[in-house]
Amino acid sequence: MWTDRVEAGRELAARLADFGKEKTVVLGIPRGGMVVAAEVARALDAPLGYVIARKIGAPGNPEFGIGAVDADGETILDLPAVAATGADAAYIERARVAQTAEIARRAKFLGDNKAASRLSGKTVLVVDDGVATGVTTRAAIRFLKRKKATAVILAAPVAPSDTAVMLMKEADEVVILQTPAPFGSVGAWYYDFTQVEDNEVKQILAEFGS
Repeated sequence: MWTDRVEAGRELAARLADFGKEKTVVLGIPRGGMVVAAEVARALDAPLGYVIARKIGAPGNPEFGIGAVDADGETILDLPAVAATGADAAYIERARVAQTAEIARRAKFLGDNKAASRLSGKTVLVVDDGVATGVTTRAAIRFLKRKKATAVILAAPVAPSDTAVMLMKEADEVVILQTPAPFGSVGAWYYDFTQVEDNEVKQILAEFGS
């Protein structure tokens, strides 16, 4: 376990030291992932930006992810979860539109994302504070690959082992510090997992001139 996201970020940064190259960019997944990503960017002396993807929750249970959408409105679905929850095409489309709008709102609030503006020829480290099902992470990785990044490396302190294996098929490399079983939840592996607010993310980006 980690005391907080800062401690986890510093430990993760130590594992990523070999990626500290001129053409490396660190992109955090807001909100909690930005705290971890900031520690990685500091240690690697790399630019920091963000990449936003949003979960599509199940009907009547928004915390249970059945898919995810990225900033372009591209959608990934967990088809067994869709079938199990009875989500139909109309529901999924409404959720896609709503979550795409939320991504746009959050990006507008956070402001300039210079580090993510030109990814061609760059190695991108995608950093989160932990991964559970991985569907939102997959959406973020695929979004970045469409932006022609040379390599997309996923890095997070903790994830279930089966999720880590699944994400190896999406990212060029996956760096996970711990893959505990049973997993439970991401927050279970932090003593302090206080929710990170948009204002804190904006402040982190301002510190990096992003």
